[in-house]
Amino acid sequence: MRLSEFWQRMEARFGAVYAHSLAADYRVTALGGTVNEAIERGEEPRSVWRAICQEFDVPQKLR
Repeated sequence: MRLSEFWQRMEARFGAVYAHSLAADYRVTALGGTVNEAIERGEEPRSVWRAICQEFDVPQKLR
């Protein structure tokens, strides 16, 4: 998954503004930090998205 697709999915699920706020501020247990921190340290966008899906029970159609 490309980073651009990751952000498209985040915005589809949470809305454009909240997606970026969540990525900056919410600590995702499986990531050991925020979404932005995980991306900055080189985590694959697909892995980050899977952690988001698990943490927030993302509907199957957006997975």
